[in-house]
Amino acid sequence: MAFLIAERIMSDSSPSSEQRGACNFDAQKLILKLSVTLCADRKAVDPVVQSVLEVVREMKCAAGQEDDIELALTEALANAIVHGASSDPTKIIECDVACDEAHGMLIVVRDPGSGFDVGKIPDPCVGENIFSSHGRGIYLINQLMDEVQFHKNGTEIHMIKR
Repeated sequence: MAFLIAERIMSDSSPSSEQRGACNFDAQKLILKLSVTLCADRKAVDPVVQSVLEVVREMKCAAGQEDDIELALTEALANAIVHGASSDPTKIIECDVACDEAHGMLIVVRDPGSGFDVGKIPDPCVGENIFSSHGRGIYLINQLMDEVQFHKNGTEIHMIKR
């Protein structure tokens, strides 16, 4: 069974220095910071995504963009579980969500894997990849979010929705 630990922190909290530097979110202007830790079990993805989206809707972060955020977060968590943690439920996936009025919403997903080279991901829109039953997660995330960055050798994805 999946474990979920969620902590809701209002504007007096601050993201890590890496989050601030990479995305220019001002810790003093955050209206939401949510941290979630889950075991690497695919069954944990939907409850976590629904819980995060419930708070996002309540706080009116990226209003009207919830469907894009929901799918991108689902794909990022699924990738972290399957590829980063090898679907090993003893491993932990971390997800941080921050929202401010000036920059929109930042989602960071971290996995315990060894990483990957994003430049070597096959394009799902060409050749035989079109018929593949997998391999569209990162493509979808890039299409749905306004900005996507990979850090720490691909073990951490930063997604921004304005």
